[in-house]
Amino acid sequence: MSAGTVARDELLRHYLARHPLEAARGVETLELTEALEVLGEAEPGRAARILERLTEDRAGRLLAGMAPERAAALLAAADPSRSSGLLAHLGPEQRVVVGRALPPEVASELDELMRYPEDSAGSLMDPRPMALHPETRAGEALQRLRQRKDVPIHVVFVVDPERKTLTGVVPLRELATAEPDSRLQALAFPAPAVVQAFSNREEVVEILTDARLPALPVIDVNGRLVGVIRHAALVEAAREEATADLQTMVGASREERALSPVSFAVKKRLPWLQVNLGTAFLAASVVSLFEETIARNTALAVLLPVVAGQSGNTGSQALAVVIRALALREVRLRQWLGICIKEANVGLINGVAVAVVCAVATFLWSRSMGLALVIGASMIISMTIAGLSGAAVPMVLSALGQDPAQSSSIVLTTVTDVVGFLSFLGIATLLSAML
Repeated sequence: MSAGTVARDELLRHYLARHPLEAARGVETLELTEALEVLGEAEPGRAARILERLTEDRAGRLLAGMAPERAAALLAAADPSRSSGLLAHLGPEQRVVVGRALPPEVASELDELMRYPEDSAGSLMDPRPMALHPETRAGEALQRLRQRKDVPIHVVFVVDPERKTLTGVVPLRELATAEPDSRLQALAFPAPAVVQAFSNREEVVEILTDARLPALPVIDVNGRLVGVIRHAALVEAAREEATADLQTMVGASREERALSPVSFAVKKRLPWLQVNLGTAFLAASVVSLFEETIARNTALAVLLPVVAGQSGNTGSQALAVVIRALALREVRLRQWLGICIKEANVGLINGVAVAVVCAVATFLWSRSMGLALVIGASMIISMTIAGLSGAAVPMVLSALGQDPAQSSSIVLTTVTDVVGFLSFLGIATLLSAML
């Protein structure tokens, strides 16, 4: 082996060890064969750190292209909660082959994690919490921590020796500064928060927001400690929850990713597009009721999109604010009336301001005072109702036990279009003599 090759390999090892995030970004851009070559040359622990930072679709394809023994080595070195998700991306036959190549204890951990529903606390947890007996001394606990250098540990959990139930937590700072002979039961604090293994990701994110913990203990129905959701997984869960809301607002699936297969994307999106088509015909039917009015004054057809567009934007602003507040638990359903009134008032004030500008512009363009009055009045009405609807739609969905972000944009668009068309063309019909 030449000196240049040795230097290249040493530089590659150093880069992968010190900069896994940047390395992962680079691997994302490589062809599959090139990415497999890079990961194949790296040590399993370093390759696993890169694999954890790739998108699940990309990481799953890379695992599928590796020899079973190599794939098993990387899964064993990665965080168990991440490994279980990646293992699920493999085909059934390949999953069995890779599973047989895993160390028995790792295979057992991943099998347990894969039994939990996707996006549950159990699927996010690391089933290797640092759990010790209450009588354990601080010096001995520190010694055990040194033996687990590969696991990121922020707190030590104290469990009942018989029932295995969680009795308290000891922060790492308290443990490090305690006398070596101090017992954990004297250092422990009550756990500030716990989560059930079958709780959904929204509950995990809510606890993270309220408690701001470095690690969240996971318990079963009997109160036994079964795992821990570490800070990185908590942050990732919060990020996933926020981005999932963005997708569901427009009818896309929470599970869809940018690299998802075409068939999966079509299956998830098409039903909501069909629903949207039906609502579009509903809005069109409102316009058809005023064919004679539009035929007598074609300028109405020119201005119709202006009213619909402004009311749609007003509703979307209110919708985004309320959905964010619901997601962060800043508001509760009992506050629905005050929130709806507030957004209606915002829509009214903004509507008046926009209506004045729009009416003046319409008059200068058409020289018709009647047309300016029609668009000004309809703008105020439609924007007020749009603000009210933007607040009401997610509140109603929440009250019905549905995800407040689920396709709320489609529902809101229907309301704002129908109200905008009806108010504009209705007022135009009433004031047709002035047009």
